[in-house]
Amino acid sequence: MSRLFVGTTKGLILIRKTDEKWEVESVQFKGLPISMIHYDTYRMTWWVGLSIKHWGPKLFRSEDQGENWKETPVPQFDKGMQVKKGVPATLKLIWSALATQSGRLWLGTEPGGLFFSDDHGATFELCRGLWNHESRPDHWFGGGRNQAGIHSIVQDPRDDSCIYVGVSCAGVFKTEDNGISWEAKNKGLKAFYLPNPAARYGHDPHAMKINATDPKVIWQQNHCGVFRSIDAGDSWTDITDNDEWGRYGFPIVIDHQNPDRAWIIPAESDEQRVAKDLRLVVCHTDDGGKSWRKITSGLPQENCFDLVFRHAFDRQEQRMAFGTTTGHFYISENDGEDWVLALGHLAPVHVVKFAPDA
Repeated sequence: MSRLFVGTTKGLILIRKTDEKWEVESVQFKGLPISMIHYDTYRMTWWVGLSIKHWGPKLFRSEDQGENWKETPVPQFDKGMQVKKGVPATLKLIWSALATQSGRLWLGTEPGGLFFSDDHGATFELCRGLWNHESRPDHWFGGGRNQAGIHSIVQDPRDDSCIYVGVSCAGVFKTEDNGISWEAKNKGLKAFYLPNPAARYGHDPHAMKINATDPKVIWQQNHCGVFRSIDAGDSWTDITDNDEWGRYGFPIVIDHQNPDRAWIIPAESDEQRVAKDLRLVVCHTDDGGKSWRKITSGLPQENCFDLVFRHAFDRQEQRMAFGTTTGHFYISENDGEDWVLALGHLAPVHVVKFAPDA
């Protein structure tokens, strides 16, 4: 049985495929906005973040594949902490997560706090090394959100202590000592909205993925194009297609068995935030970004206003899925070559995650 977790602004939808048909298995947290979904493969635990207008962020976990959920205390900034002078540090959003083999759970938040738990979410501690980084007070700022936020946390699969985070807006930061010290990894990135596009800080990596079999290879769909590193983040190369498809967009998925393959879903621009040229298109490269191919089979090619957010695109072997801000949910069974509208009339989709095969 194949299953998907789909996080929308109105609840968590569990979708399954039986008899060649995708259908809704259940709706949980009905009416509440889902901000994060993560699966801890080592402890077989699902984590879900909620962003509730009246009650603030919430965190839940499930140890039975989403049948039941238990609320966990959310991380908190210490009283008196400030994002910058006069702006209190108050948790607004749980945006990303990463569970490591050693048992640590990392959470990325808005404002740009990175928290960790070594007791399965019973307690959380702020990663002071990143929070106290010299760049944060003057060079971290909000882009699409009011304050800087940590949306991507990825790990070198060979080393639990080597972690990368993507911060909007600040850039990419790396630790090799489990969060004690951090170094900016933004060489080669471009931020055309800054007075100096090659500035050390202030970049906006919309989504970041690290290759599991060759972790020197890291990809990102950035506010200003598609970038790839082949030296563990020490430098980045702009691999945006010459026709500018991919110059702006949010999600990226990769092939963990082949470090040269990736897929993106371009958007029009920061100002417009609709499908590029009002066409829903998946772009694919199998040569490390030297060339890109547009895939349109099964996707609307006119008057399409669908936007796909950074966490709303996922891949599992030959199967791919994404959801849009207009509540459409698409599935491909052949690595993105052909697409089918599996569900419509959903609330805006923010997160899509394949569940491991039962």
